[in-house]
Amino acid sequence: MSTPMTREDCLARDARDPLHALRERFDLPEGVIYLDGNSLGARPKAALARAQEVVAREWGQDLIKSWNTAGWFDLPKRLGDRLAPLIGARQGEVVVTDTTSLNLFKALAAALQLQAQGPAASRRTLVTERSNFPTDIYMAEGLAQWLRQGYRVRLVDSVDEIPAALDADCAVLMLTHVNYRTGYQHDMVGLTRQAHAAGALAVWDLAHSAGAVPLDLHAAEADFAVGCTYKYLNGGPGAPAFIWVPQRHQAAFSHPLTGWWSHARPFAMSHGFEACEGIGRALCGTQPVLSLALVECGLEVFEATTMAALREKSLLLTDLFIELVESRCGGHPLGLVTPRDHARRGSHVSFTHPHGYAVMQALIARGVIGDYREPEIMRFGFTPLYTSFADVWDAVAILKDILDRRDYDAALERSAVT
Repeated sequence: MSTPMTREDCLARDARDPLHALRERFDLPEGVIYLDGNSLGARPKAALARAQEVVAREWGQDLIKSWNTAGWFDLPKRLGDRLAPLIGARQGEVVVTDTTSLNLFKALAAALQLQAQGPAASRRTLVTERSNFPTDIYMAEGLAQWLRQGYRVRLVDSVDEIPAALDADCAVLMLTHVNYRTGYQHDMVGLTRQAHAAGALAVWDLAHSAGAVPLDLHAAEADFAVGCTYKYLNGGPGAPAFIWVPQRHQAAFSHPLTGWWSHARPFAMSHGFEACEGIGRALCGTQPVLSLALVECGLEVFEATTMAALREKSLLLTDLFIELVESRCGGHPLGLVTPRDHARRGSHVSFTHPHGYAVMQALIARGVIGDYREPEIMRFGFTPLYTSFADVWDAVAILKDILDRRDYDAALERSAVT
């Protein structure tokens, strides 16, 4: 039998961890174990000084000149080029702009437009999972209703149902690479290949992937991808999202949100829209400069490591968490819903508990910050840039104590009252 893991073992792992020094680049509150970077990443220390610089000097002193002198106008493309290596994209294929929902709308509209102009013109179905993040489904349904012409969204209940759904009427397969509830990671290469073989295009949401798991959109031959920067990329609350349009689709890329930033000559102020060349076509209106500037602080940290190194640590952290929860809290009604298989696991781990919401509230009260999703799912996110092995040990120790003492009863009583 193997010797049980101890806290000292976890501290020793931290001492050997080649990424451990990166933790110092984040402002983590004292007494908090932060396991919710899959919802909102921690603040890079550099972000505060950068915000002050933008507000005090670039805006306060240089005023409108900063669109040129501080490079504000080029921020979406410059950040896109900086983000591109993290998702297997090339220079000139990514812009950081708008929200994930808006970018998904653009990508879906462009995909349907491409299909309407080719041999798949009669296809009217967008296929996605019922368990997909709700706003992705809302955007797809909203677009289908707005287009009319028989477009519809077909929801499948499991990955096993996807091949049958890729029928002669399927125009687009839209999937989130890592499921927001379960942490299940799709086979992007295999599913994209299946979609293409069936004559459909593949659109991927990387919200729970970018910055957490290695991605190679070109190797997968995906068609479009979107994602956010405020989770594992640590861009700040509500930070702008990104959209990837490969060079092979850029000339034909079009969508209804034709704002002046995607115009070929934005300052000509001419009547009639004329799309610019390249990835700029994915832009829309004037950009949120302060938010964009903070995204750069998060991206800078990634340049001190590799996605392969981050993935290795992510799997070690999540393996350890699963092992400790099951060995130390085994007498409690916890159910693992995240895959054990590394190839199918993202960077967060989800357990069910009949009183999951109350248990999570008790954890938060004790300084362990995760989050809760219906039904009964407690999510714990592991960001390799700043999560330590000692964090994992301490979080499980507190979870065990809460479960053993039923410290979540008070939260149950409060929820019953409200």
